[in-house]
Amino acid sequence: MKLAHTMIRVRDLERSLDFYSNFLGLHEVRRKDLGDAILVFLTGEDGHHYIELTFNKDGRDYELGSQFGHLAFFTGNLDAVIEKVESVGWDYRGSRPETGSKYIFIKDPDGYDIEILQE
Repeated sequence: MKLAHTMIRVRDLERSLDFYSNFLGLHEVRRKDLGDAILVFLTGEDGHHYIELTFNKDGRDYELGSQFGHLAFFTGNLDAVIEKVESVGWDYRGSRPETGSKYIFIKDPDGYDIEILQE
């Protein structure tokens, strides 16, 4: 068995695509228009794992809930990511030295937690 994708609902598809594509560097590999919803599948450099952004056209709202944790991404240069985050004025939470790993948490346009770890 292998992981197919993780789906998250988004309120503004273009804003979310801008974040995941232009900021995180993911690229679109597939798009489906189901009539009442649009599904956009994105992947990173390895092409093995997908994030599905689901946009409901009817405008119904949703809540994030408390069961979903976060999405995590590796980077080869966390310092450059931090500079980019600071240059656009986003808030972030940083690493705790006692963990032995370097990472930050930011929020995507819908409020999902995004962890970016030094590879």
